[in-house]
Amino acid sequence: MASASTGIKWLGLVLIAGLLPALAAAPAAAQGTVRRHLVYFRDKAGSPYSVAQPQAFLSARSLARRNRQGIAVLPRDLPVNPAYVAQVRGVAGRPQVIYTSRWFNAAVVSCDSTTLALITALPIVRGANTLNRGYQAPPPTLPPAQMPVSAARPTDARALYGWAYRQNEQIGTRAMHEAGFRGEGMQIAVFDAGFPGVNQIPAFQPLFQEQRLAGTRNFVDGGTSVYQRNSHGTSCLSTMAANQAGFYIGAAPKATYRLCITEDATSEHPIEEANWLAAAEYADSAGVDIISSSLGYTTFDDPWGSYTYASMNGRTAISSRAATVAARVGMLVVSAAGNEANSPWHYISAPADADSVLSVGAVDSLGNHASFSSFGPTADGRIKPTLSAMGQASAVLTPSGAVVRGNGTSYACPILAGMVAGFWQANPTLTAQQVIAALRTTASQAARPDNALGYGIPNFVTAYNTLNPTHPLTAINAAPKAEPLSLFPNPTGDGPLTLALPPALRGQPLHIRVLDARGAVVAQQQLPAASGSEVVLRFGRLAKGAYVCEVSAGATRQTVKFVQQ
Repeated sequence: MASASTGIKWLGLVLIAGLLPALAAAPAAAQGTVRRHLVYFRDKAGSPYSVAQPQAFLSARSLARRNRQGIAVLPRDLPVNPAYVAQVRGVAGRPQVIYTSRWFNAAVVSCDSTTLALITALPIVRGANTLNRGYQAPPPTLPPAQMPVSAARPTDARALYGWAYRQNEQIGTRAMHEAGFRGEGMQIAVFDAGFPGVNQIPAFQPLFQEQRLAGTRNFVDGGTSVYQRNSHGTSCLSTMAANQAGFYIGAAPKATYRLCITEDATSEHPIEEANWLAAAEYADSAGVDIISSSLGYTTFDDPWGSYTYASMNGRTAISSRAATVAARVGMLVVSAAGNEANSPWHYISAPADADSVLSVGAVDSLGNHASFSSFGPTADGRIKPTLSAMGQASAVLTPSGAVVRGNGTSYACPILAGMVAGFWQANPTLTAQQVIAALRTTASQAARPDNALGYGIPNFVTAYNTLNPTHPLTAINAAPKAEPLSLFPNPTGDGPLTLALPPALRGQPLHIRVLDARGAVVAQQQLPAASGSEVVLRFGRLAKGAYVCEVSAGATRQTVKFVQQ
């Protein structure tokens, strides 16, 4: 797994809620020859499960999702025969069955090579692949610092969304929210490397207060503890789920979430793709609508063989095969395209190469291709990425609750997944594939797609109005409002302030003054002409109280009030 700026990678297998054994504890590192293996069974003969009674292994919500889309329950959906699992467990050497996969008719088994040979000799076993070299314990996670929650509810849109304004505005998410679609009733599963701080950061507290965190699974260590390991998942989740007015609002602030750790950031082995598979099956059985996966697989640590570009055909990588089945059962899979454009690899990674998934490339705030964003096509010639969203200088939260700017298709992916949730909420009769088609055919370069941005940057309003011509969104929602000067975060703390400049103040040198409640100038700054829409101010620590920030550009002068906490 690489960093958010260069990409992150995954594997996985599914756990059927309530039916399969709980995730076993990982074997101790001292068991040097104990590894995890993907064991494939020959068939599902004699299974106690039946497609005629899917409620025995799929939730009511899962079945409802399939029924809405006309998707039948097939033999591939049947759990692994429990008798086969029992035979594996009965082999000498005491192998552990970590989890099983319905879709691959397989099990991830922890054992040494001698025991594996006994397992593969069983008549019920078709074959096996070793997935890792050994287990590594998670690195310690420092507790995040608490941040005060502001009670302020500003009405100005830019101030309301805070740091996340531009990435929402670019794809029409702000208008989507104003139209009443914030992800209510939609379930999103997030596959990543860890979510430290999510249970403490104020911007995530509505998830807990409104009981919209439906489940957690840790497919790396076992169990349900996810507020640990790598913070990449925290940052990705924030672009969708964070909801603190005046500071940061994500793209789907009212959706319900399931958080899954499938990635071990300390190494890169095929076991992580098996974990991806496991998480996808868990999401399916729980009734998830959308999977957001900011992970990609190209190369593995020695001694495992790596993929080649020829492998990126949607039919080779474990994660790609799993993502394809996830799409077939009616989930909408949103996958980061990868950050390999400037590397020798250059192309998209798995599972973004999978058929029927929405692969997401990255652009900057102006809609230009981000230099790192991986290119298509797939090895078999399909256009990739599918769509693009803001992944350069995206605003994300850290485990401490602070906002930083980050680069990566890792962020473009969940930003777009959040919009997808609201769009599907607004058009509930569509199938997952129809949602992708509607966004694709109305995106910015739908008429001339390429392998840099795919079909381009989608927009909620454009897609919604195309589908609903008799009752389109009003112009006030469809077009960005004329924004006055604004400043965020507001109230502010110790960090820098960011000014959001209206067009009248751009392209000219700026003179900035800060006045206290008595009208006295307490700070001032000269800035060169700003070509962008935002500038950062660094005045140092101000005393607590209310202030006015005055910005002058030639004959134009505007002011905005703010509070220093």
